Amino acid sequence: MVDALLEKARTYLPADRLGIIDRAYRYAADAHEGQVRRSGEPFIEHPLQTALYLAELRLDANALAAGLLHDVVEDCDVCLEEIEDEFGKEIAGLVDGVTKLTQAEVDFEEGKNGFVLRDSDVDLQQAASLRKMLVAMASDVRVVLIKLADRLHNMRTLQALSPNRRRAIAKETLEIFAPLAHRLGIWEVKWRLEDLAFQHLNNGAYQEISGMLNAKRQEREEYIEGVRSLLQSELDNAGVTAEVTGRPKHIYSIHKKTEKYRRQNLGVDDIHDLFALRVLVESVNDCYLALGVVHSNWRPLPGQFDDYIANPKDNLYKSLHTTVLCIDAHPVEVQIRTQEMHRLAEYGVAAHWLYKEGRTSDVEFEEKMTWVRQLLDWQRDVNGSHEFVESFKMDIFKNQVYVYTPKGDLKELPAGATPLDFAFRIHTDIGHRCIGAKVNGKLVALTYTLQNGDTVEIMTSKAVRGPSLDWLNPNLGYLNSNSARTKVRQWFNRQERRANIERGKDIFRRQLRRLNLAMTDAELSTILGFSSTDEFMVALGGGEIP
Repeated sequence: MVDALLEKARTYLPADRLGIIDRAYRYAADAHEGQVRRSGEPFIEHPLQTALYLAELRLDANALAAGLLHDVVEDCDVCLEEIEDEFGKEIAGLVDGVTKLTQAEVDFEEGKNGFVLRDSDVDLQQAASLRKMLVAMASDVRVVLIKLADRLHNMRTLQALSPNRRRAIAKETLEIFAPLAHRLGIWEVKWRLEDLAFQHLNNGAYQEISGMLNAKRQEREEYIEGVRSLLQSELDNAGVTAEVTGRPKHIYSIHKKTEKYRRQNLGVDDIHDLFALRVLVESVNDCYLALGVVHSNWRPLPGQFDDYIANPKDNLYKSLHTTVLCIDAHPVEVQIRTQEMHRLAEYGVAAHWLYKEGRTSDVEFEEKMTWVRQLLDWQRDVNGSHEFVESFKMDIFKNQVYVYTPKGDLKELPAGATPLDFAFRIHTDIGHRCIGAKVNGKLVALTYTLQNGDTVEIMTSKAVRGPSLDWLNPNLGYLNSNSARTKVRQWFNRQERRANIERGKDIFRRQLRRLNLAMTDAELSTILGFSSTDEFMVALGGGEIP
């Protein structure tokens, strides 16, 4: 069973690293001996498939070994110390990280009365799981890559579970895990998770799109082959060495496009760009030469060009995107990138590990992963579980807009963000002191919607005036990121807390005088079970204690 994994690993790993993978498989097979999954297959099939997905991402040998071992601590009579003794500290650390993520997962098992967990319980567990994932990514992103591979195989075997549990896991996959794969730049895992989740959440629409694709497959393939062949000839004539291929769009992405078209009163038949072209070249200069060839042959659609080479995304993605009117005036999307850019686009942060062994550091990788640490900082102050989960989904996973600071640093914000959102993203204090903004050198309202490529300068007051309550009014449009709204709410909560502390102290002193008692605030705080005198004063000043 392990032969396929070793064969795949052999294509990119040194021969002397295969032994640790084989040893990990045999250890896991012995530990899971006699165990079966609900689907009826031997349990060892799950960690083996997880490791195979990791090999597709071309991860290092230790990650593959940890993928094979990721369930032995959770599901077998094996302790972490045994893993460390047998395989070393690094592999044991990866297994421990995945085990902790699994333990924090939402348990969607049905209860005695046939109901799944209440929303509040789901929020609480999901918030714990998300926080653990952020911490894991900040320390070693391979932990989350193993978890994504684990989730991918679980999604392929969901049929063995109850309908309620299938839908709940599919929903979590679509809302959390697929966007997480996107943010880590792992396209192959992202689209697979999306399609699998969509199949369980809306099987009718899934089958409808699948049937439509099969019905018109030959017609579309003939069209895209004609365009591909023509572009390949034009690039050859221009002296640009390139490989041009057709790229199918996946079922969930087509579903989103059909929903968008329906809102514009257009039908599915109006969607012509179900296939796209991908052009792989040898150098960055060739990317722009190829773009010139594309635009000289077909008219580009306005507003449909993005240069992610000059402005790469935080998830390592680099490419040129353009949409042009091709034969018979059908719009076709064209992606142009180098082979190296393509490797990063397909494997994202996972591509880093293929070349890590033997190297002292990878500066570009470390810089790109700073967004994970930033996310930790932004989310640390969010207290409520529901608020944290919603903030994570909205601020981290919704469409992004890329803007610049006056010094030329690129910042990423949720689409629809304002200069005020930008101010809070730079620093909480700058947000509190913001009194105005310039975009591209011109004064704009604080409700201005930032666009890709904008340069944003924040004007601040010397004194900390604090935010306005108007900023929290969603109808006024000052803030469109949950993280910024949370910081404003916290500012007002702190002001109220300070006022309650002073009010509580005044009440405490007056009551002591009235009752002629000799007692300290610390003594009474302890008697009433408060962790500190401040907490006692907040409760007293806020009316919680009569």
